[in-house]
Amino acid sequence: MTKILVLICALTIFPFLGLGQNPVRDQEEEKITVGRNEVLIDAVIKDKKGRAIKDLAATDFEIYEDGVRQQVESFRLVTRGAEAEGDSGDKSKKPRQEPGTASANLPVEGVPAVALVFDRLSPDGRARARDAALSYIGKEQSASDFIGVFAVDLSLHVLQPFTTNRQLVRAAIENASSQSSSSFASNSEEVRRLSERQAVLERAADSTSGTDARDATAIAEQSLNQMSMQILETFERMERDQQGYATTNGLLAVVNSMRRIEGRKAIIFLSEGIAIPPNVQQFFRSVISNANRANVSVYTVDAAGLRAQSSLDETRNEVQAIATRRQRQVASGLEDRSGQPMSRVLERNEDVLMLNPESGLGQLADQTGGFLVSKTNDPGARLRQVNDDLHTYYVLSYVPKNQSYDGRFRQIDLKLHRSGVEVQMRKGYYAINSIDASPVLAYEASALAALNNPNRPSSFPLYADGFNFPAAEKPDLVSVIVEVPPGVVTYVRDSGKLYRTDFSIVALIRDGSRRVVRKLSNQYALSEPADQIEKAKRGEILFYREAGLPPGKYTIDVAAVDAIANKSSVISGSFEVASGDTAKLRMSSLAILKRAEQIPPDQSKSNPFKYGEVLVYPNLGEELHKATDKQLAFFLTAYAARGKTAAPRLTIEVKQQGSTLSRALVVLPPPDNTGRIQYASALSIEKLPPGDYELTATVSDGASSATRSKKFRLQ
Repeated sequence: MTKILVLICALTIFPFLGLGQNPVRDQEEEKITVGRNEVLIDAVIKDKKGRAIKDLAATDFEIYEDGVRQQVESFRLVTRGAEAEGDSGDKSKKPRQEPGTASANLPVEGVPAVALVFDRLSPDGRARARDAALSYIGKEQSASDFIGVFAVDLSLHVLQPFTTNRQLVRAAIENASSQSSSSFASNSEEVRRLSERQAVLERAADSTSGTDARDATAIAEQSLNQMSMQILETFERMERDQQGYATTNGLLAVVNSMRRIEGRKAIIFLSEGIAIPPNVQQFFRSVISNANRANVSVYTVDAAGLRAQSSLDETRNEVQAIATRRQRQVASGLEDRSGQPMSRVLERNEDVLMLNPESGLGQLADQTGGFLVSKTNDPGARLRQVNDDLHTYYVLSYVPKNQSYDGRFRQIDLKLHRSGVEVQMRKGYYAINSIDASPVLAYEASALAALNNPNRPSSFPLYADGFNFPAAEKPDLVSVIVEVPPGVVTYVRDSGKLYRTDFSIVALIRDGSRRVVRKLSNQYALSEPADQIEKAKRGEILFYREAGLPPGKYTIDVAAVDAIANKSSVISGSFEVASGDTAKLRMSSLAILKRAEQIPPDQSKSNPFKYGEVLVYPNLGEELHKATDKQLAFFLTAYAARGKTAAPRLTIEVKQQGSTLSRALVVLPPPDNTGRIQYASALSIEKLPPGDYELTATVSDGASSATRSKKFRLQ
């Protein structure tokens, strides 16, 4: 371990009163078992005229997962409400029951639920979306279906919680259509204009080459023009990211809330196209994945209606402009001074392509079992079919033959022994066990699968811990820290001069009953230039998140995945959240320190590990080594009882197998004006033999006391 950098003040070295060695046995690690997961499929089956087919049997279906046929475990036709008995099918035909499957027409828990989600829209788009939404809900004052109305701008707005009152829904729709929203305006045309000017400048420079003054002027004009292009492209890229995150996060929130309802649900998403730049693509795939897990079908509406010019024409123009620029560079031998690979420019084409309703909106609908309504100024008529889909559909289930839950996406295909039919269903799922009610982002799937692996992979070192700081203003604060040492992350050379990595961390906090109460995660999709790659490899990954938890004992399960190298590691730990009773003396978790670094006084003000002018970094479980670690530095924060101003006492002990080896008493400094007392010091451990130990700290003010401890190993 690296020698601790001691920058903390008032340092005290405690001698030992007694020594002994009796290593404690390691605690047996708890295994996370994988249960028997059943995959549910809800499928809408229609004939060529769009009418629901109701007389199919289980033997009419074949289910394939990644090309492997699966055994149908249960089968039923769901028909809910009077709408399902309309003229959409032959009433004389009933589903046939087959031996070995669940009976058809079993009642389904829950009620049909539909979320109307308005995206950022132009004035014309808002009017068209309003008419479509009003046409969908019809003229009834109330019905059995629950409908909620939401609007996505730079944040998500709940205009109407789910209700059966159509009058309230209509008012929310009118509200959505009357509000202006931010819009995404592509700079592609202006960038092409500057590109064409660049070509003119280059040709002029070629024709007048040889005159130093003219050459210098031409080079300056080209550089300034290139600078203008980069300004527009940089701003547009940032704006696309911001709006893309807002849209996907809004849809994720709506999908996640609807998963609590059993049965088939629907989102009607009214948009003029989704901006999905490369940075947002992972989140877009997560929307599809979570919608499939929650049995939510997304029906998308292109509120732009009949477009005067196809958005594909914009893509074609963009591709031609980029190709022309590249050809000029190659032909003239000019150096690309942008500092970015040419492939970066192609991201603009991907964005424009995703704005084409047949692409982004179409993919969202097709992959979740809905459909896209586009190329019409009257989408309401087609939207009314959503009602039929919600009230008449088949539910089938199977247990995957592949019981390896590795987090990979699995494709589902449904084949029918009947021709001339249309099938609407979800297209697949990520192979993970459902762990809690929060959405699963695409990059989290592999890490969650690693947590469910009974063999607990350990491909590289990984350290994690949780620390509670029960301050009066925030008594439930828990800091979760995960550390990945240097040299672990894999970098691979990307196009151009950049190296990239794809590394993710997922932490699950469980309460005493092993129920997941928090999921914390982050993806480290980093890019580094070639001349900085060695420095980047020497850096560590430090994951820091804060959570609020009620008093109690918790475990933390952490998985880290290097997607490029296909490696993962899992580690578990435990921590306790103390009572936040301000009438009593309280103490934070006890932290053994690894290092400290000096920071400006105004930096990291809210970080509980900020101590004076330094930021202390806790040791998250790394072993100490006698050859390099002569001292054991530690850090704690005490919180005085309400109304107390006297300095409490601290007792610090080193124990082994419950026996105290060393004890020291310290009078702590008086509390500050918030009642907080921070303290850091160090113990000499030179004379300790190798073994497992426990550091225990107890603070007392005479009326109340608090004790915390931390284990450590000395090699």
